[in-house]
Amino acid sequence: MRCGVFIHDRMARFDISLIPADPDLSFELALWQAGISAVAGIDEAGRGALAGPVAGAAVILPADPDVLHRLPGVRDSKQLTQEQRETARTRIVESVSAWGVGLASAQEIDRLGIVPATRLAASRALENLSIFPGHLLLDYLFLPETGVPQTALIKGDCRSLSIAAASILAKTARDAVLRELSLDYPGYGFASHKGYGTLAHREAIRRLGTCPIHRMSFKLWGDDNIAVEDQQLSQPYEEASTA
Repeated sequence: MRCGVFIHDRMARFDISLIPADPDLSFELALWQAGISAVAGIDEAGRGALAGPVAGAAVILPADPDVLHRLPGVRDSKQLTQEQRETARTRIVESVSAWGVGLASAQEIDRLGIVPATRLAASRALENLSIFPGHLLLDYLFLPETGVPQTALIKGDCRSLSIAAASILAKTARDAVLRELSLDYPGYGFASHKGYGTLAHREAIRRLGTCPIHRMSFKLWGDDNIAVEDQQLSQPYEEASTA
């Protein structure tokens, strides 16, 4: 399924013809040619879940166009099955120059809000990199406190191989955490729905009540599994870059 089908109506100003069939190195190549070899792609997972942490991941690819051929099938994690994501994860960690994952807990999400907590998880992922990046490519997010030049892309995980790889690492890391948490909090089905607002999850909340990893600032009993603040995106529906 092409990423273009996920474009929100309010993103009408975005030209979906800019989305390639598969993520490529267009943005990375431009930065490499400008002399910036350490380009970090950043993405998150779990922003809209009702429970558990939000995860961020950062990936620095080797400044070599051939890396595209070493990472076949790497794309937006939402387009892959669990098995495909795990296979891709192994390939990614074996092929990249550096990678890092960071988490922000449900308590931090409730205290800070989902957008600042997402930035916190992404910043922690950056701190876990073994190489300091010279530029960041992000999927529709800015990290203003890092001081690193950055470019925020609409549907970045469909357009940039670095961001797509980060989306897979964030998703697989968070899924692993939720599988562990399902053992601590049985009955909710966290290993299955990963904390998202499925009917089974909402029924479990009604039956069992909440547990310590639920995001109390979210609409746990409603039909919408996105916190109100999640609609307040860091930028309007336009792409932007900082130098």
